[in-house]
Amino acid sequence: MAGMYTTHMHLPRMVDMKEKVAEFWQEEASLSQPRKHTLQPIVTGTSVLGIKCRDGVVVAADTLGSYGSLARFRDISRLMKVNDSTIIGGFGDYADFQFIMKLLEQQTIDDNVVGDGVYRDAPSIHNWLRCVLYNRRSKMNPLWNTIVVAGRDFAGKPYLGYVDKIGVSFTDKSVATGFGSYIAQPMMRKAMEENPNMSVEEAKRLMERCLKVLFYRDCRSLNRFQIGVVTETESSISDPISAETDWSIGANPSGYE
Repeated sequence: MAGMYTTHMHLPRMVDMKEKVAEFWQEEASLSQPRKHTLQPIVTGTSVLGIKCRDGVVVAADTLGSYGSLARFRDISRLMKVNDSTIIGGFGDYADFQFIMKLLEQQTIDDNVVGDGVYRDAPSIHNWLRCVLYNRRSKMNPLWNTIVVAGRDFAGKPYLGYVDKIGVSFTDKSVATGFGSYIAQPMMRKAMEENPNMSVEEAKRLMERCLKVLFYRDCRSLNRFQIGVVTETESSISDPISAETDWSIGANPSGYE
């Protein structure tokens, strides 16, 4: 009879408080880890130039990636063909520019997958970049780039835009980033005043002249560059071009002895 009243008592499992405390502090430590944001650019590219002309837009940038003051990478491309209507050029941190290029490549893939024949024109890409850069700036984790957007809109008109790392954007007949905004921009504005009906070939020669002057004046530039052209019939980026230079002009300035 005694067996009839036997009960099975389920005792609670002994909890190891040391383990619980260790887990708690591990979670707290993971939540309190410092945010890892880019505090300054590492490998950088210098000036990007762009100009609108009679029958299209021309954009240019050299192929140097500087590691501080070291001319470390001499064969990087800072121009990207997004689609048949748009080319972008990147100034600033090259790793962040690669991130932007990957985002744009994925957008292009998504557009092709839909297959409805609709693509993003240059104004659309310019506005999208403005939102992306402003969004990252608002999170206190900016992409350390200034982007030049060259292309045409849906009506076929030339388009040239500028957006910097905090989301400031505008359009103009000519744009320049970095040291080029002080050296090359006045040259481009003067050329447009003298020849307001400039052709693509004339704009290319102007780009070569501006980049050569920048090579003389900007210690982060190189005499090897690429030129991108967007017209109604083409959207292309040239192979790297090396400009001939003449350092005999170095004897002309005086007063620095």
